[in-house]
Amino acid sequence: MTNNAGDEAALQLQDLLMGTENVEDFLGRLAEFSAATLSQAAGAEIECGVTLQRRKKTMTVAGSSPRAVILDRIEQSLGDGPCIEALRTKSVVLLADVDTDPRWPDYQLQLAAQGCRSTLGVPLEIGEDAIAALNFFGSDTGIFTQNIITEASGFADLAGRSLRLAVRIGTAQSRAEDLQAAMEHRTSIDLACGVIMAQNRCSQDEAMGILTRVSSNRNQKLRDVAAEVLRKLTDGEVRTHFDA
Repeated sequence: MTNNAGDEAALQLQDLLMGTENVEDFLGRLAEFSAATLSQAAGAEIECGVTLQRRKKTMTVAGSSPRAVILDRIEQSLGDGPCIEALRTKSVVLLADVDTDPRWPDYQLQLAAQGCRSTLGVPLEIGEDAIAALNFFGSDTGIFTQNIITEASGFADLAGRSLRLAVRIGTAQSRAEDLQAAMEHRTSIDLACGVIMAQNRCSQDEAMGILTRVSSNRNQKLRDVAAEVLRKLTDGEVRTHFDA
């Protein structure tokens, strides 16, 4: 990828990032842009799937087309293939011909059934907390020449930077939402304790003890028990002497 082309791609990736609301949305846009970029370089139609695995989260797959998503998910269900190999080895993996390559016969049969004859798995460098790869699909053999592989590798470097930022933003948003939810739950528990203290003329520790025992006896989360207390208060049905 030339410097001018690289600069243009970087700017477009930044625009994609700014125009999306979450990581999943960005993955879909990234797949479409990646397919268009490599198709233009190859002079042939190339589809793209994006696979992202974040710590403690399920694998996320997006594609430039419905078929790209299907092909990527087939590979995930089988547990092996060029994209998974690229994730594992952190290197570009070429499947040049589904009829002659001996490595993934089951997957290659399903590729052929979908009209796909060759694929290229390209890893993205996005940090220690996540792994990702671009999976390019061609409807013919001979599309992924050495020049195209070099082009894909250069583009992947730019895409990896943008995806790394998208993941960081998404993680920060999730943490902020988790913190806000925790604060809301804490507030409802404190308010419920106040209701119990007023009705039972007991201390805060004793009120918390009542909530905790009810939570344990009913096998309910503490926040749900607190919400019940407050709901009954707003309904005019104040009753804080729980049945065990």
